[in-house]
Amino acid sequence: MKKNKKGKKKILVDMSCTLIHHGHIRLIKKAKKYGNVFIGLCSDQEIKKRKKIIPELKFIHRKEIVLSIKGVSGVIKSKFDISNNFLKKNKFDLLIHGSDNQNTVDKNNTKIFKRTKNISSTILRKRAARNFKTKNN
Repeated sequence: MKKNKKGKKKILVDMSCTLIHHGHIRLIKKAKKYGNVFIGLCSDQEIKKRKKIIPELKFIHRKEIVLSIKGVSGVIKSKFDISNNFLKKNKFDLLIHGSDNQNTVDKNNTKIFKRTKNISSTILRKRAARNFKTKNN
């Protein structure tokens, strides 16, 4: 893989970050070991289309949060599915993703890590709904 002018690889970690949690942070920390980390953040429309939910936070607010995370060099709006063309067009050297990866990027341009156990935005969303229901009954 090529290195950028500063000698570090340009790494893409794609996320929707509808509800940010420690699994996201752990993946970013792992990705940082490979180079400069950029987050491919799904648009609100992509989340509605793919996850069939309205994001709790709008793209602009999710972007603000992600940019404040230590080790994140930038955010780029992305589709839910990342392709080789997207990586090439935006000059990324490597895609890093959790083990639920469904992207079509070549294996030699992808690094997969195990997901953090027992955490996801879906789990948090369900827990919040149960808490709300319990509180209001």
